[in-house]
Amino acid sequence: MATLPVYPWRLAPDGLVTRRQLRALGLRPGGQDVVAQVERPRRRRGPLVAYLYRIDRARPVRPMTARRAAALAKANGARRWCPTCRHDAGYVIPASLGMCTPCAYPESDRHV
Repeated sequence: MATLPVYPWRLAPDGLVTRRQLRALGLRPGGQDVVAQVERPRRRRGPLVAYLYRIDRARPVRPMTARRAAALAKANGARRWCPTCRHDAGYVIPASLGMCTPCAYPESDRHV
């Protein structure tokens, strides 16, 4: 197995970008493998690592269809419903709680 080339932060060669940079260009990796990585040093922990992809092998982002948009809206809506009290919490329920805040902490006011 070959190791990836590692570049210092902000010194990656032209033509290599991160996923976020691809997305900003309207592109996606398109199944290509990671070709390199950049590392940003930190003082008390290990370095931050970002993987790099080639722009010339990237493909355009797939367009959002009406059915995909509806499925995404339904999935995001389901994340707002509390399984305990069965109310729309008005926000995405934290996975750490698994229920809305009033149900998790019953001493507070319920569903104002």
